[in-house]
Amino acid sequence: MNLKNITQNFTQKFPGDFSANTMQRQTPEVLFCSVKPAEFENTILIDFNQDLSLETGLGALENDEDFLAAQNLPENFNTYATAYAGHQFGNWAGQLGDGRAIYAGEIFSSGKLTEIQWKGAGATPYSRHADGRAVLRSSIREYLMSEAMFHLGIPTTRALSISKTGEDVIRDIQYSGNPQKEQGAVVVRTAESFLRFGHFELLSARNQTDLLKQLADYTIENFYPEVNSENNHNKYLDWFQAVCDGTLKMIIDWYRVGFVHGVMNTDNMSILGLTIDYGPFSMMDGYDLEFTPNTTDLPGKRYAFGKQGQISHWNLATLANAIFPLVNDEDALEKILDSYGKKFWTDHDKMLANKFGFDEVLPEDDRFFTDWQQLMQDLNLDYTLFFQSLEKPISEIKIDDFSNSFYRNLKDSELTRLSDFIGKYQERKLKNKISETHSLTLMSKTNPKFTLRNYLLFEAIQDAENGDYKSFFRLKEALQNPYENCFPEFNQKRPSKYDNQTGCSQLSCSS
Repeated sequence: MNLKNITQNFTQKFPGDFSANTMQRQTPEVLFCSVKPAEFENTILIDFNQDLSLETGLGALENDEDFLAAQNLPENFNTYATAYAGHQFGNWAGQLGDGRAIYAGEIFSSGKLTEIQWKGAGATPYSRHADGRAVLRSSIREYLMSEAMFHLGIPTTRALSISKTGEDVIRDIQYSGNPQKEQGAVVVRTAESFLRFGHFELLSARNQTDLLKQLADYTIENFYPEVNSENNHNKYLDWFQAVCDGTLKMIIDWYRVGFVHGVMNTDNMSILGLTIDYGPFSMMDGYDLEFTPNTTDLPGKRYAFGKQGQISHWNLATLANAIFPLVNDEDALEKILDSYGKKFWTDHDKMLANKFGFDEVLPEDDRFFTDWQQLMQDLNLDYTLFFQSLEKPISEIKIDDFSNSFYRNLKDSELTRLSDFIGKYQERKLKNKISETHSLTLMSKTNPKFTLRNYLLFEAIQDAENGDYKSFFRLKEALQNPYENCFPEFNQKRPSKYDNQTGCSQLSCSS
């Protein structure tokens, strides 16, 4: 690969610190700092996403394992990390920034811009008393899950490669005062842009309105070509509306497949509506609106599954506050935010209707969906398997079909309640204006047969840490066709032995 194909336009458009000093510090006058990746002596490439590399115009990078591990780069190759801020668990955290991510730059191909960065390649000025490294455990999770989300049809960053660094990294996985050595790794990830809400929050908090405007204009010009209002006032409102629309679509998709992000801080919110920063995430096993996979989030469960819509609304409000100096119209911003809240639940109900195979949302469906949600919550039924059990002609649905989604033995009264709901579902489906065949097709395109559950990742990670990557590659193959039951051995509820297993049911932000 010719590294000249990669440019660093961001560093030419915005003020930066080119000292390459990785001392962790506040950087009040700049949007980025130049950073040299750490040197690793024994890197080993584990996997390379050739299709993605060709799609982005990077070419046959598997022949350049040094680049994929951020090693032996040309002296004039200006790698960098960006500064952003954010609200973490609802509290203003001030300057944060790319603590584990280092940008290679961007590449322009086939009319599309793609940013490239290494995660885990060393410390930056924004590492916040950490080492900037990543462990094999968390790297496998991000590498596989970001690709799983892509194949599910959900907006996401993507993974280009994963390499072992050959060094040990010290991590305290549960923050219990018991740090352990783990294998280090580097992931190359790509996105149209990694810009976050926090980039705009930082500039607004520093009253750098001119730079805030410059960053907003850069974002609109490069990533929102549909925002073409000539009036500057309207342009930023139109852009905010587009950001809200993209965020709404992403969160609705999370609910559709049962994805729980785990740490929806504003610095983890993409300005393009991409799923970003795969840390203590989880796919839903037993349905629970209060489920959070993040041990750090357990006291208040701010980022629980059922709160993700509400939190996305809150996060967008912080973005509205940040860009207010560009808009200067509080009523207009509030109107967009109000419409987000209303449209969110309208679109959420449409998504649920598709999962049930309904052709439209009827007035009485509000009660139907509420009853279903309470049933799932009370009986703790497996979210993915429940909908698979419904995916057959209504006359053939039997209560025994749902036994594979039980996480405990149900009482007779609970079985009766489930049976009654199935009857109500059959009655409701008879009101469809589409054929049963069409309904089943709709369900099959909406409800995945494969989701990358945490226990599957846990098993693959255990094997990989022992040098066995067969499970890793098997999961990589399975996630590419999530709406087909090609790997029935993975289409199972979480085994009971993993109910309280660290790394399966609960994870920390180090995950």
